[in-house]
Amino acid sequence: MHSKIEVRDLNKSYESDQGRLVVVDNVSFTVRDGETVAIIGPSGCGKTTLMNMIAGFVRPDAGAIVIDGVPRVKPDPRGILITQHGSVFPWLTVRENLMFGLNGHAPRNKAEIADHYAAIVGLKGFESSYPHELSGGMLKRAELARALVVKPEVLYMDEPFSALDALMSLRVRNELLRILAEERHTVMLITHDVEEAIHVADRILVLSPRPARIQAEFDVPFPHPRRLASAPAQELRVAILRELGVDQYGG
Repeated sequence: MHSKIEVRDLNKSYESDQGRLVVVDNVSFTVRDGETVAIIGPSGCGKTTLMNMIAGFVRPDAGAIVIDGVPRVKPDPRGILITQHGSVFPWLTVRENLMFGLNGHAPRNKAEIADHYAAIVGLKGFESSYPHELSGGMLKRAELARALVVKPEVLYMDEPFSALDALMSLRVRNELLRILAEERHTVMLITHDVEEAIHVADRILVLSPRPARIQAEFDVPFPHPRRLASAPAQELRVAILRELGVDQYGG
């Protein structure tokens, strides 16, 4: 399986009142085509800055991002960023939100495609609903459908489930995994939740405290559906927490 994303010696810093603040320091890794890679690290370590550089929204000071062998210099419609803040338009219905990015399609075809993706994420029957009429979990599904409807090759997900309670987060993650089993996407997931990373990812990169560096890398070899309470999954969880400076008792 060839490399879809190559991150080479990435560096980023900002000027602050205290002087130059290094946020990302010499980060390099690859993501294979069709792979789901989770990036986890302490709060404020530079995860979002790293994701924004890879997605093309922030220019690195040094280093390069290469997608399919081509250097990334700006955002690309083949990659869609889903953030924790949400991206649906509150004045549009679910169907209208999903139709928004479907350029080059006839209006009737747009509606059919939008309704198809609404059904894929479990929103059949809610196509005419407005965002304020949806629950938090349903709204997150609508955002996921809005990203998937344009058939991106890469999903960049920056803590997309952080606003959900634990049960709803689990349900939406299961929905994502079901979709990924049906439609091929390369996924980069930024999260602070170790269990979420183990549940979704094929590989987990642990970042150091700021400035962000790759501190450790873990393969997640368990087949789906994953039993997060299994002994091997819990051993992996403890190993990742140890890298984050937290022992198994939460201290």
